[in-house]
Amino acid sequence: MVKNLLIIGFVWPEPKSSAAGSRILQLIDAFQISDYKITFASPCSKSKNAFDLESIGVSQKTIELNNPSFDVFVKKLNPNVVLFDRFMMEEQFGWRVSEQCPDALRILDTEDLHCLRKGRHLAFKDNKPFDLSYLFNDIAKREIASIYRCDLSLIISESEMQILKNDFKVDEALLVYLPFQLEVINDESFKKLPDFNERQHFVTIGNFLHEPNYNAVLYLKETIWPLIRKQLPKVHLNIYGAYASQKVMQLHNEKYGFLIKGFADDVNKVMKLSKVCLAPIRFGAGLKGKLVDAMQNGTPCVTSTIGAEGMFGALNPNGFIEDNPEEFAKKCVQLYTDEILWKEKQQSGFNIINVRFNKPYFQHKLITIINENVRFLKQKRMNNFTGQMLHHHTIQSTKFMSKWIEEKNKIN
Repeated sequence: MVKNLLIIGFVWPEPKSSAAGSRILQLIDAFQISDYKITFASPCSKSKNAFDLESIGVSQKTIELNNPSFDVFVKKLNPNVVLFDRFMMEEQFGWRVSEQCPDALRILDTEDLHCLRKGRHLAFKDNKPFDLSYLFNDIAKREIASIYRCDLSLIISESEMQILKNDFKVDEALLVYLPFQLEVINDESFKKLPDFNERQHFVTIGNFLHEPNYNAVLYLKETIWPLIRKQLPKVHLNIYGAYASQKVMQLHNEKYGFLIKGFADDVNKVMKLSKVCLAPIRFGAGLKGKLVDAMQNGTPCVTSTIGAEGMFGALNPNGFIEDNPEEFAKKCVQLYTDEILWKEKQQSGFNIINVRFNKPYFQHKLITIINENVRFLKQKRMNNFTGQMLHHHTIQSTKFMSKWIEEKNKIN
């Protein structure tokens, strides 16, 4: 039997711009190893940073929102599995997939819990502790409904698994813990990395379209960097990230070594030449790609509780976790100047990559679960009445709203 996967992307993958782009390519790799023929479709326009999926044997298709042309396309493609990249794509296209390909396994890749990210941002802006009143926001109502409508949802963080099970009471049978899937770091890879004395300066990196990244850079500029610079007056902080706006560029300050570098074409080169990575994330969700980049390149980190969430498990972190700015700066200086400590934390990072993000293990886990769910799909859906109910009402409301937009577009 031909195995056919359709991925409906919120955006075209940009692995050099965001962790989300890397995540999609990791999923594609897992399916390709299992002999799936893959089509990636998106209603979004491509940027210059978009990855050429056809170079790895993935077909590309531009689709339109609120347009029956998608129905024709998906029915002809007839995928066995459809993967929605974030809940917004399931909202837009889920009902169409259900009508045209009712036997296709529907999978949601949340990337991270958007409702958690939104709730934490709201609490941060209100300067109040984050609690359930912030978590149960309007985004949550949409996102959790999407999880129920799908047969499986891929959850990137153990912390988010617990939130879904404990706070939202989602049945664990609908959830799959699937973090980043990364290559093992062996002795040969380690020996190719620059050592302590070959590295210099601090680094931080992150897509500036993502508000937590911009906020972290602002926090560094206004609060943390002056404390570090006072003790290390000749050291720079190099700041990289895609889509740096004018307000980001205005933070650049040569005199104080606070340097906005913009887009990094090769994140590995940037990271391996740096001595310490800084990630004082104050709100957000999911796993932080910058910490993964740092660990893979042997660069210890100082991050926050939010930044570390779901990353280290019971293992020793590849640096320090601090929320107090004075302590954060103190640990940065300590890591930067203490070679023995630095090497110890570097080894912890390698251990985390190899133990917690083992690529072969998670690829096998994913495909095994998918095969089982395809085989028992009818029974699985019978066990998810809440999903059936939400699917029924969503089809009625979303379908007729979309039909109304279709007719409106014809008039215009």
